[in-house]
Amino acid sequence: MALARATAVTLYTGFMARDTFHQAVRIALEKAGWLITHDPFSFEFGDTNFEIDLGAESLIAAEREAELIAVEIKSFLSKSALFDFHLALGQFLNYRFALEQTDPKRKLFLAIPEDAYFDFFQRPFVQKILTHHSVALIVYNAQSEVILLWL
Repeated sequence: MALARATAVTLYTGFMARDTFHQAVRIALEKAGWLITHDPFSFEFGDTNFEIDLGAESLIAAEREAELIAVEIKSFLSKSALFDFHLALGQFLNYRFALEQTDPKRKLFLAIPEDAYFDFFQRPFVQKILTHHSVALIVYNAQSEVILLWL
């Protein structure tokens, strides 16, 4: 029974669906001077495999160590922004914990579209949750493929 469960977990976590705005965020990061090093950024923690959408490093790292990031991209296109937020936050926290254990120099960001940021992420509840959990955000415009804000 335990073996069947472990296999199911591996099969489930091994599946990664591309977010609607994946390519737009990748291009936006490249425009902002980031070198995409992983697409997806796959790693293992214990017996669990993880796939964060992108891994990148700063190209502007002249005489210092390169800045390393991982980016989880979300579209917030469902009928419920709150439901999307619950899923995104849970995924972000799990990924960040596993990443801290395996690659502590890499900072995790949650990439969200500008309309979700201005329409939903400004709510007091959401702002308090983001602050409480120290969620790092990238706000992007999918149409122009640019990063608008790093928070």
